[in-house]
Amino acid sequence: MATTSTTTKLSVLCCSFISSPLVDSPPSLAFFSPIPRFLTVRIATSFRSSSRFPATKIRKSSLAAVMFPENSVLSDVCAFGVTSIVAFSCLGFWGEIGKRGIFDQKLIRKLVHINIGLVFMLCWPLFSSGIQGALFASLVPGLNIVRMLLLGLGVYHDEGTIKSMSRHGDRRELLKGPLYYVLSITSACIYYWKSSPIAIAVICNLCAGDGMADIVGRRFGTEKLPYNKNKSFAGSIGMATAGFLASVAYMYYFASFGYIEDSGGMILRFLVISIASALVESLPISTDIDDNLTISLTSALAGFLLF
Repeated sequence: MATTSTTTKLSVLCCSFISSPLVDSPPSLAFFSPIPRFLTVRIATSFRSSSRFPATKIRKSSLAAVMFPENSVLSDVCAFGVTSIVAFSCLGFWGEIGKRGIFDQKLIRKLVHINIGLVFMLCWPLFSSGIQGALFASLVPGLNIVRMLLLGLGVYHDEGTIKSMSRHGDRRELLKGPLYYVLSITSACIYYWKSSPIAIAVICNLCAGDGMADIVGRRFGTEKLPYNKNKSFAGSIGMATAGFLASVAYMYYFASFGYIEDSGGMILRFLVISIASALVESLPISTDIDDNLTISLTSALAGFLLF
């Protein structure tokens, strides 16, 4: 009987050892573990740390800048109102500068070109993240499209706006470059919105890049490009640099709200897109068509291929 009892106890102990995990074995069975507890913990930790599949970086939640998070429609309506006031205040400011003749008309036109799109994009975090927010935001440049049409067609007259947005003070010029400019920004807003780096690339190269190309080119552009005597090395370099720096700045800006993730790879892609946009802008065909269109299309296409 004693032998049978001993055999039964050993069988129970062996079964318990086999069915229990190595690391979390009860203290009473630690003696039977073929690997000491501290070694199993160390081995498990080493295996996890040396895995070739690192933990996925969790995207931080968007830091809502919306005014009324509990009511997205009301919030977007208010954001539309605030953004409209900001945008049209900027236009009014440059219009007054144009009327008073404080700066050269060509310089004012390019300052408006740089300023309006970038200021508009600064207001994007005020809107909700879905298509509703994109549509409400697009109403701001959309109203400006109507305004360009009315001014260009002569339905009403605004001397300051015409001077600040045209090359030669002709209202009909608003139906070309300025109209394409606003259409490009509106399209980027609706189609890509704030969670896409392509929207950043399109607007930054169109606004900051193209605007600085003209300013830098006029001041320092003595060395002309061999394939286009109307463009200079300085202007093209200025465009690529300004478009790239603005893109990186807005990447960090939107990343701070959690809409995108900043990375070195994204910065490199922005550089490639800005260089490609500057190259296309320097071609004679950009002047023949309109650089507002060619820059926007190039940035969007390059962004589509890279992102």
